[in-house]
Amino acid sequence: MQSKTPRNFFKPLAVGAPAPYRELPTRLERMIHFFPPHVEKMRAKVPAIASEVDVILGNLEDAIPADAKEQARAGLIEAAQACDFGSTGLWVRINCLNSPWGLDDIVELMSSIGNKLDVIMLPKVDGAWDIHYLDQLLAQLEAKHGITKPVLIHAILETAEGVNNIADIAAASPRMHGMSLGPADLAASRGMKTTRVGGGHPFYGMLADPVEGAEIDVASRAFVQQDPWHYTLVKMVDACMANGIKPFYGPFGDFSDDEACRAQFRNAFLLGCVGAWSLHPKQIAIAREVFSPDPDEVAFAKRILEAMPDGTGAVMIDGKMQDDATWKQAKVIVDLAMLVEQKGA
Repeated sequence: MQSKTPRNFFKPLAVGAPAPYRELPTRLERMIHFFPPHVEKMRAKVPAIASEVDVILGNLEDAIPADAKEQARAGLIEAAQACDFGSTGLWVRINCLNSPWGLDDIVELMSSIGNKLDVIMLPKVDGAWDIHYLDQLLAQLEAKHGITKPVLIHAILETAEGVNNIADIAAASPRMHGMSLGPADLAASRGMKTTRVGGGHPFYGMLADPVEGAEIDVASRAFVQQDPWHYTLVKMVDACMANGIKPFYGPFGDFSDDEACRAQFRNAFLLGCVGAWSLHPKQIAIAREVFSPDPDEVAFAKRILEAMPDGTGAVMIDGKMQDDATWKQAKVIVDLAMLVEQKGA
């Protein structure tokens, strides 16, 4: 796929639009907490929720009934105008570009709250062409409405075509913030035989080999459940990290199983994700716990940085060799810990 020349990549796409970021702003984004803006009692809770989370997101797409789409959009605008979000990010998940509501979502939100909005989450991204369309439109609206900072784009990976084009999507624009795994729609797009939203499946796993010479007894052979999202998640992390943008785990739909949610978030964290969606209030605390570095790991990481101030060479700490690669790993952990400390939770 042909791409822009380096000289033109960071040029604003409209006269009067703000220059794109060359580096993403450093922000804590351990949880992206969704709320339904068409529900009045939820809008009333926005200031309190915003003080507890890293990112609050007004959801205009799935889970919003068709006859409440315009009400949800108006509700988000009302809530955003009334609230001071401080260091908390304000995001929106708009309706997909081929829906009857997507264009109005973009135009009305940018004209009303464009200077407060940090990120637009774009669902069902199939390829770089979706990003290019939204990129150009946002630049025009920024210029028209005097918006002083670029509104970023966050793509949801939830179609087989999107997975196929993931590298092009990640590199499509300097406006790209990151990507989230959308397991439910992706499962439908792939024809997967599951109705679960994230997490594993009891029938997806590996059966231990039979003991040689023993009677074949399936009941005595261990079955270990596997993660059907592992390949896609790692592919997404690679695409994001190669392009300097942020990978996120998406929703975990079983609100009755906190431990499974914690395990799924922890796997995503270990693989490189910086946060996850929280769809239920109790998932906020789980995401905060999982995506904040362990204090013991932070202490050890600090020892690595202190022993290798310029990140070169090799040292032994507690019998373990540390080199430039582990220095980089330690830097990631310490930088994250500093953001958590600044947030105060």
